[in-house]
Amino acid sequence: MSLTSSPRVIKGGLVVLAPGGGAVRSTIALQYNPDTLTRTYQVQGAGGEGGGERAQPFRLKGPAVEAIRLEAEIDATDQLEFPGSNANAVSFGIGPQLALLEALINPSVDELLSIAARAANGTLEILPPEAPLVLFVWSRSRVVPVRVTDFSVTEEAFDTQLNPIRAKVSLGLRVMSTEDLGFAHRGGAVFISYLRAREALASKAGRASLASIGLERLP
Repeated sequence: MSLTSSPRVIKGGLVVLAPGGGAVRSTIALQYNPDTLTRTYQVQGAGGEGGGERAQPFRLKGPAVEAIRLEAEIDATDQLEFPGSNANAVSFGIGPQLALLEALINPSVDELLSIAARAANGTLEILPPEAPLVLFVWSRSRVVPVRVTDFSVTEEAFDTQLNPIRAKVSLGLRVMSTEDLGFAHRGGAVFISYLRAREALASKAGRASLASIGLERLP
């Protein structure tokens, strides 16, 4: 028996809950963690603009709008080396994994048929059903509700039946805050936990001295 000191690497991924944050419908683990994760913020502020008038102190009126972008690779090569225990990979390649991701951005057929039936019955205003609640998971300390804003797939290799066996997926995610979901929604509670975890992490950064930035004292 060989021993290794290599740490076990956890995977990032997505957890799909029933609308409103009910039962877990599916868990999507990334086959390979991406090398980079891009996060951008739009600050939600008020005041601070002066112009020709007196400027007001800047105020934060809500949490910043956070967007996340990542690229993931999906590859069936390892499974195809053992076809006897990977029947789905042999029959469909990585099609099932891609279809699972595509389900994040499409209503189900049953939902579409339900809307069509209500429209045929003369319903004047048809409110689309609430989509499942999606959580982006990037370690225990980063679990946050998101909405998929854009999704693209580049299929790079195929088997003899033209099933994709290797692809790159690009995901754009918008973090859903309490401004979007409210405090009573389960997703809103998850967002608050996410912010608390960020605040706790910031407290561990330590405090720099004035001397470290070239000051003996403040003016």
